[in-house]
Amino acid sequence: MRILHTMLRVRDLDKALDFYTTVLGMKLIRKHDYESGRFTLAFVGYGEEKDNTVLELTHNWDTDDYEMGNAFGHIAIAVDDVYEACEKIRQAGGNITREPGPMKHGTTVLAFAEDPDGYKIELLEDRHNQ
Repeated sequence: MRILHTMLRVRDLDKALDFYTTVLGMKLIRKHDYESGRFTLAFVGYGEEKDNTVLELTHNWDTDDYEMGNAFGHIAIAVDDVYEACEKIRQAGGNITREPGPMKHGTTVLAFAEDPDGYKIELLEDRHNQ
């Protein structure tokens, strides 16, 4: 078994796709409109679905807003340099909600960004590639 994808409901698919592709550098893998169901699915990620876990962005055409709830935490992405990643995200118009630095009560270097729908994206310095 392996995790295939995580689904996020988004209010504005174009804004969400711009964030995940332009700001975070993911690729649009596939996108399909389901006219009879009045929704669109778009899959984004850093590699092909057969080898990687991806995000499924679901846009329900007749829904303007969603409740975030309090159970979902965040999506985590490994980066080589958290400080550099944050600067690139800022330059691309992204929102950093927690500045880079060591985590509380630990030494792991991390930061948080937020997508257009308010989902939190944790950026973790990947020490395995250093």
